[in-house]
Amino acid sequence: MAKKAPKRRFIHPNRTFFGRLRAYFFAGILITAPIGISLWIAWGIINFFDNNVVSLLPHKYNPESYLPVQIPGLGLVLTILTLTVIGWLAAGLMGRWVVRMTENLMARMPVISNIYGAIKQIMETVLSQKSNSFRYVVLFEYPRKGIWTMGFVTGTTKGEVQNVIDVEMINVFVPTTPNPTSGFLLFVPKSDLHYLSMSPEEGFKMLVSTGIVTPADQRIPKKIKQPTIIAGSNKNNE
Repeated sequence: MAKKAPKRRFIHPNRTFFGRLRAYFFAGILITAPIGISLWIAWGIINFFDNNVVSLLPHKYNPESYLPVQIPGLGLVLTILTLTVIGWLAAGLMGRWVVRMTENLMARMPVISNIYGAIKQIMETVLSQKSNSFRYVVLFEYPRKGIWTMGFVTGTTKGEVQNVIDVEMINVFVPTTPNPTSGFLLFVPKSDLHYLSMSPEEGFKMLVSTGIVTPADQRIPKKIKQPTIIAGSNKNNE
């Protein structure tokens, strides 16, 4: 009669009782922390819109005035609907006229005009479907030779910065870890950049986790076994 294979143990069997408790505790954190933090952030976003948007509705138009309980997510739904309607109205002839009048008014206001212009340009660049901002993850040597840094391409360098340099430059944003909302803008020669196959989402996960979460190499096995960067050289094998 064949012997049954022993069950696999995820906790080392030779550990002490307290050692096993400690291992089980950290295993529980590993499982519940990502779920709990994700739900906490999502709930915080929903509460933010509920507290700041629903309160703007007149009492007689507020559905919660006629219900014994609050409706979670009502503020977020109203915000999405409002932005959609504004976009639909702005696409029409009357809407475009209103937008032009508003832009002219904002452009004439001191201080506000500079802030409005900068925000508008950033939003148009980031949200443009043809924009290449943050679509490519690159690797390059920084802050010195032999040390590699991962960054995100935000566009091709233009204007005076490009005109004073005799090689093609690329704008690269290098976020700080683990807070990617701050970082450095670098102008890097295109020939010094090595484009990675990982997606921007995978790159941000790696940065936020300080390298703990490393995305798998999605290239074909033949390319995985062949390094594309020669150490100490700017040459690329591809």
